[in-house]
Parts: sequence; structure tokens; C-alpha cells
Amino acid sequence: MSTRTDAAVSPMRAMLDLVLRAGRGIRWYVTTLMGDTAYATYVAHHRRVHPDEEPMTERQFWRQKMDDQDRNPGARCC
Repeated sequence: MSTRTDAAVSPMRAMLDLVLRAGRGIRWYVTTLMGDTAYATYVAHHRRVHPDEEPMTERQFWRQKMDDQDRNPGARCC
């Protein structure tokens, strides 16, 4: 029966940490790329820059964002 030593566990733990960190980075990239965090980013910016004004609702935000994209398609594929 074989037991793991601290020397064997440490590189395995480092590799697991690296894989988990890469996974979190990929998840962040994809959710940001797809716009999943756009409203939260808008609200944080709005509260920082315009603290005395109420931000748009999420529905209003997405409606304005889609309208802006329709008026200015830019590099959009569709």
C-alpha cells in the first residue's frame, strides 16, 4: 500500500490550483464577452459617477443597449 508524501501532494496541489485558476479566468472571460456582467458593471459605474441619480432598471438598460447596437452595428456579426 502506497502513501502520499508531502513532496508528492505539493506539486499535485499546485497543478490543481493552476487548473482551477485557469477555469475561473475562462469563465470570467466568457461571461464578460457575452455581456452577462454588463448591467452590474453599469450600476457600479453609475453609483460611483452619479451617486445622487437612480440608475436605469435592468430592463431599461438592455433595451437601450440593444437600440444602440441596432443604430450603430459596428463589428457585430448579426
